[in-house]
Amino acid sequence: MLQRYSRAPNSGSLPRIQTLRRPDLPSRCHSAQFMQYTSISTRWPLLTRPGLSPWRRKTCPMTYNNGHRLLATAVEGAMRQEDVTLSHIHSHISPTYMQPPPPHTPLYHLRAFDPATALQIKIKDGTLPRHRVSTSGIPGGIDEMLSLFDACIDVNKLERAALVLQRLSQFRDDEGLPGSKLVLLHNQYLRAGVVRALEQPESRSAESLHQWFEVQIREKNVPYTPETIAYMLKATLLSSQGSELSGLVTRYLNLLPEESTWPVLDAGILNQQDFGTITSIYQPISNLATGDWGSLGDDASPEPNMSSDPSVCEEPQSESNVAPDVLAVPQKGLGLETLRGVLSFFDQIDGKGLARLSSDERREIQARLEKDCVEAAIQRWRVERENLAKMGRNTSLSKYGLNSKLYDWQCSLEEQIQEDLDLVSQSEEREKKTSDDLERCIYGPFMRQSTAARLAAVTIMTVLNCLAQNGADQGVPLSGLVSNVAKATEDDVRLQVRQRRMAESKIRLKKKEEDQQVSYQSRRATDVTVSDIRDGDEPTPTGTNSHILGVSKFDFVSWPVLVKAKLGARLLAALIASANVTVTREHPKTKELVSQIQPALAHTRIHRKGKTLGVVLPNKALVEMMKQEPRGDYLARHLPMLVEPTPWSKFDSGGFIQSPSQLVRIKGGEEDQRVYAKAAIQRGDLEQACKGLDVLGKTAWQINKPVFEVLLEAWNSGEKLANIPPLHPSIPVPEEPPASEDPLVRRVWLRRVKAVENEKSGLHSERCFMNFQLDIARAFRDLTFYFPHNMDFRGRAYPLPAYLNHMGADHVRGLLRFAKGRELGERGLYWLKIQLANVFGFDKASLQEREAFATEHLKDVYDSAAKPLSGGRWWLKAEDPWQCLAACFELRAALESPDPTKYVSQLPVHQDGTCNGLQHYAALGGDLWGAQQVNLTPGDRPADVYSAVAELVKKQITEDAAADNFMAKAVEGKITRKVVKQTVMTNVYGVTFTGAKAQVQKQLEAAYPDLESQAGIPITLISSYVVTKTFNALSTMFRGAHDIQYWLGECAGRVCRSISPEVVDQLAAEGSATSAKRRPAKGRNSSTAHTKDDTQDLAGYFRSTIVWTTPLRMPVVQPYRKNSARHIPTCIQELRLATPDRSDPVNRRKQLQAFPPNFIHSLDASHMLLSALECDELGLTFAAVHDSFWTHAADIDAMNRVLRDAFVRIHSEDVIGRLACEFKARYEGYLQLTKIPRSSATGVEVAKWRRSQKIGLKRELLMERQRQKLISSSDPKEVAKGLDMVTPASIYEKLSSADETLPVNEDIDEVALGGLSNAELGESEEGENMAVRKNDLGMDTERVQGLMKVTHFEATLKKMSGPQSKKSSSPMEIWVPITFPDIPVKGDFDVTQLKDSQYFFS
Repeated sequence: MLQRYSRAPNSGSLPRIQTLRRPDLPSRCHSAQFMQYTSISTRWPLLTRPGLSPWRRKTCPMTYNNGHRLLATAVEGAMRQEDVTLSHIHSHISPTYMQPPPPHTPLYHLRAFDPATALQIKIKDGTLPRHRVSTSGIPGGIDEMLSLFDACIDVNKLERAALVLQRLSQFRDDEGLPGSKLVLLHNQYLRAGVVRALEQPESRSAESLHQWFEVQIREKNVPYTPETIAYMLKATLLSSQGSELSGLVTRYLNLLPEESTWPVLDAGILNQQDFGTITSIYQPISNLATGDWGSLGDDASPEPNMSSDPSVCEEPQSESNVAPDVLAVPQKGLGLETLRGVLSFFDQIDGKGLARLSSDERREIQARLEKDCVEAAIQRWRVERENLAKMGRNTSLSKYGLNSKLYDWQCSLEEQIQEDLDLVSQSEEREKKTSDDLERCIYGPFMRQSTAARLAAVTIMTVLNCLAQNGADQGVPLSGLVSNVAKATEDDVRLQVRQRRMAESKIRLKKKEEDQQVSYQSRRATDVTVSDIRDGDEPTPTGTNSHILGVSKFDFVSWPVLVKAKLGARLLAALIASANVTVTREHPKTKELVSQIQPALAHTRIHRKGKTLGVVLPNKALVEMMKQEPRGDYLARHLPMLVEPTPWSKFDSGGFIQSPSQLVRIKGGEEDQRVYAKAAIQRGDLEQACKGLDVLGKTAWQINKPVFEVLLEAWNSGEKLANIPPLHPSIPVPEEPPASEDPLVRRVWLRRVKAVENEKSGLHSERCFMNFQLDIARAFRDLTFYFPHNMDFRGRAYPLPAYLNHMGADHVRGLLRFAKGRELGERGLYWLKIQLANVFGFDKASLQEREAFATEHLKDVYDSAAKPLSGGRWWLKAEDPWQCLAACFELRAALESPDPTKYVSQLPVHQDGTCNGLQHYAALGGDLWGAQQVNLTPGDRPADVYSAVAELVKKQITEDAAADNFMAKAVEGKITRKVVKQTVMTNVYGVTFTGAKAQVQKQLEAAYPDLESQAGIPITLISSYVVTKTFNALSTMFRGAHDIQYWLGECAGRVCRSISPEVVDQLAAEGSATSAKRRPAKGRNSSTAHTKDDTQDLAGYFRSTIVWTTPLRMPVVQPYRKNSARHIPTCIQELRLATPDRSDPVNRRKQLQAFPPNFIHSLDASHMLLSALECDELGLTFAAVHDSFWTHAADIDAMNRVLRDAFVRIHSEDVIGRLACEFKARYEGYLQLTKIPRSSATGVEVAKWRRSQKIGLKRELLMERQRQKLISSSDPKEVAKGLDMVTPASIYEKLSSADETLPVNEDIDEVALGGLSNAELGESEEGENMAVRKNDLGMDTERVQGLMKVTHFEATLKKMSGPQSKKSSSPMEIWVPITFPDIPVKGDFDVTQLKDSQYFFS
């Protein structure tokens, strides 16, 4: 949470002060650093009482280095806790992981992996204590207090920081910070106090530190470190003289044992002059040679202030080729071109142009491009306002561009924020605080970390972007808007920190080069780059198992929810109060135009589903301006890069140069994935993943100018062309019906009018987004650029630039080409023709037929390239018209060259997998039939799995029709490949039954609009019937994959119903074992009376999420939990905000449904990254869109071999077997709550045992945990005692037969291929008037026809929704050690066959 140490704006820091470094925070930021204090007792002992052993001369080696900045260097360059290296953690890591791979092992080969040593993070569970806000305005949560303390230290509010420390000290030992971590905060406070004493020598800051040390540290038995004593010595030297100085120096040094002398003097706090004074006073160390302290350095002269960044060069930028402006929905104001013009560095580039600058120059430009975005937005607004002023326009009364008004908003909001900051100071000083004062005390220090100008600009841009994303006229929920504003503010603060630290690092490096007396140790301690900035705990090894790492519960990275809610609401309220727009309307009588200033935003409440929700609604005038002028602000941080991205080296170091980015995309509150990813990086597990992302990022791109020119001309025409929506869509509005007594008539009309408005709004939004993309393409048309990549939690790679990247729609892909070209050669010309056929849509034929297709249409190709808009427009008939046009340009240019094989091509040529998810499933399950359908086996023609599934569906329907099934008769002959394609494609990735039904319904309605009226059957029912047949066909074709999905789902179900040993021990510590015995309900069986209640009580302890390791050794953590919510009062209204926490129970349904598709995604991500690494090794240019791989036409054959080899390498290993071993190791010791039949022998015996014991499930859980501990003991007596214990699990183990297995998870049907969710089948939807069960769809046609004649309400009332079944007794729940089912038997398919399959990717 600590952001910076350098003085906040207007704090008056003194550049001459060069004697301090910043200490570390507690483990919320660096538990690893805390290890340096605690684990090495001879260096950093924690002391609560003085060691009085006699002193004697002790010479310490000068090579000792504690990894810190020395005191005798600049305050402005003070180290942060993020700067501390964590290399010492490597000493705890298993040699298996720390040793590099064999020297000749290529990077693209899979590393050896032992599932038994898979990375495990043991989170110290337990909710943090939370109390009321104190009367002095200190919040009651530890996370909130730590964040507030950090902010107060940051902005030099030491009095407030002291109050936070005092309250933290009041917590009980079992709920607060341990003393060993609390002392780090005290050190931080002491350090800030010494800084103040140096900056303000006339103050009594130094004297107050002595009292603080005695009262807050020694009297409260807080263990102090040598660093603490070093600060006290520094305070003594600043505040005392004569005998007082001698007495205090002697006293403080006597508090330490002899072996701790050196850490005090070498802590980087005392300089050589201080050492001289101390040695003259304290004789035991007076004999140390002064010359040995050269590494401490002398007090240097004040460091000169350095400008933010030097100019790259002085001459103005030369003009590049002028392209036509982007018309239609161009940004009515200055637009992107002006945004680029006002960025400071664009005026300082000489005539060479960007493309001809050196790498270092372009890197400097890229860094400034990233950091100037907020200032550029403010300048943009200011310039447009000044332009209007020159025209004599008053922006408050004019209707001109939104940007000119935004500067008025900026000025007004900036003034309000400054007033609020003044009120914060008054509130902090007021003794008796009101509720408003208490609120200001919480968010005030965080506001001070930025400036009023930046806070105002960030708030304005965030609100407008949220309005644009949600639909300008729809409004935005208040809670979401507040969270977005707070998150953007926090990110901007972090960005400012990064920028300052980079500038400080440059200053320090420059000074060290001039200072010849700086030792190697000092150099290591001060060489800090932006990559050293870290947040959060680093995991630490637990016990002897180096792969099991522990993380403290005091692990906070972002601002707490309370702070975000208070700060975000305050900024949003200020914007609502200050933002105005001019509304011009026609007077109803005089017909004159009347202008009025109205609020731009309004806060209101709406009622939805029985709840009152706060909403921020924009003024209609603002909506109209936003539609004409789409927002382009904040764009600079999301543009492509001008240089190769920074290689990924740490979790938050890579990609952009200065803009904060993370290796793994993590949503707010999903801390587990962050912790696992950091630990994996620290252990070296993510080397291949990081290098793979680097390969994707260093691919150089350019704008395909011929395609851009055509696209720009079509865009400026305003007409619809390909996927470009029209500027003025002609969508007729239904006529208003005449007055009618039937209210439904008008309601239907209103619904149709709303549909038309929504369609127009959607087209406009789409056009606005395309406007962004075209503006960016125009700005970069003469440049080479790059797309930095990161990955999601499954390992799938995504480009960081949001608007323009190769994962965009067809027109964006058509606009992009490789910056580097390759000669085609014979094979390249062949593949270029196939690319043309593929993007046209002729991709189901053989490769030879595709080449012939291109050759046969050469006349159309030439016409399309020569006259794309005025000719025959053949390219517009393609499935991907813009990519087809790009292929036409490239093919014509090659064929018109003197030697087509020598033509240098830059066009990316694609190789796409055949339903890649099913390819992985077929390989995992060994399904020969399924493998043939997805081209894993050699063949003369490409197989089409969608057509194969369609044929199976047709066969089933024909059989049902012969059996007189009325639904089969309605749809017979109407099933095509297109009807089932989307369902087959998405089923492997977890599509629900409802989603599949909507997909099939959409295709049926498009192909047969009158199907419902002709058949007399609701289209939803027909769609449900087709979906069941489609799922049945899939499960038949991919039998092995079907079994694997069931196995994955069953494993997930058991994990989600299990409790870890740590949580069980926590239950025991909370006193669950001594809870009062429940009395059975009257007239009920005692063995069941307690079970239901206890299960509900224990539901909050099911926190075990699904974790697995990919073939690239990336740990994947599923983030699905039932997040708790917190009601927080703000200045606008009370907000109910989600507060995600790793102690929240898992969302079992989401975990089960998401695990199989996420597992497959992790495999295809590994395949892609392995392929990228090998292609890079071979010198190939490589890009990818998940399962679509791109390279030059000349290199397709080489890339195809790489793709096949990488797939074979992954699936030649026992992927499922390794996963099973990992699960057994990861969840060893977990206890699972499972169900057994009450009538079974085990059930009868357990019921008898429970009647005699009369205890609940909690007590049974603790008993079973105790039994497992005894059985695993090394003491034979304890083992015998454990074997003699009787628990439900021991009864189950004794009575269950060898063949008897635990019952299958009741939700398992939802995760398998063709699985149908009972919950989904039973849910009612608007417009449906029947309830049909799964079995009814194809069997009991009379029942279905009967249900069709009644409403859903009548069917429910009459209990007609399904066949009545005999009521069975509820199962019995017992605790057993978790086990996993046997792995399904694999089929006969040999994955190496795909090496000869030319259509595996084609």
